[in-house]
Amino acid sequence: MLPLTDHNPRQTVPVVTMLIIIVNVLMFLWELSLGRNVQNAIMAIGFIPAKFWMIGNWVLDVQKIVVSMFLHGSLLHIGANMLYLWIFGDNIEDRLGHVRYTIFYFVCGFAAAFAHAFANPSSMLPAIGASGAIAGVLGAYLILFPKARVTTLIPIFFFITIREIPAVVLLGFWFVLQLFSGVGSLGVHDAQDLGGVAYFAHIGGFVSGMILVVLMGGTRRRRPQPVFDYDGWR
Repeated sequence: MLPLTDHNPRQTVPVVTMLIIIVNVLMFLWELSLGRNVQNAIMAIGFIPAKFWMIGNWVLDVQKIVVSMFLHGSLLHIGANMLYLWIFGDNIEDRLGHVRYTIFYFVCGFAAAFAHAFANPSSMLPAIGASGAIAGVLGAYLILFPKARVTTLIPIFFFITIREIPAVVLLGFWFVLQLFSGVGSLGVHDAQDLGGVAYFAHIGGFVSGMILVVLMGGTRRRRPQPVFDYDGWR
């Protein structure tokens, strides 16, 4: 199932979400400019779990986690991630506010990286992509807006249909899929061999987002913003 848009009005402009998308796109264009050298660059600056556990390497890898959150392996990779972020991130930013949302986003990204490192401690493959942090956004959305309607593209065998479904159905299905895929990957020497997907990063990010949005006060509704019209402020 692929979300196309949600029907969940917001009060504020999602400045941080837009900036994150812009930085991701610029970083992807930089990757494309490297040509054949892109693989060497990703190996050098991407987050590698096996190196993370080396003594004295943690400070450097913390920096690599941040950089890796803005790197992507293909146009489909970045396209899907930015679509999910745009659809669901604006409402989380609206509820938390710009500053708390920024902290929330990066903490979820770190939680996702740590979950991936714990599940794949010997992996020498670089983990890149914003999907771990975005999974945190999805987890928060599930907590705050489970009944929000999401226009979704649904493939049924050889047919494709578009339906509005509750966010809890879409995001619940997404998480269960990650969970089953992650458990299935435990028997593989390197979980990223399964199509290059770091399932436990998604699981870790999603769960951390569910918890963190509550701890950061996301369940408290924001006061309506004053609106100015010709009769004055109201």
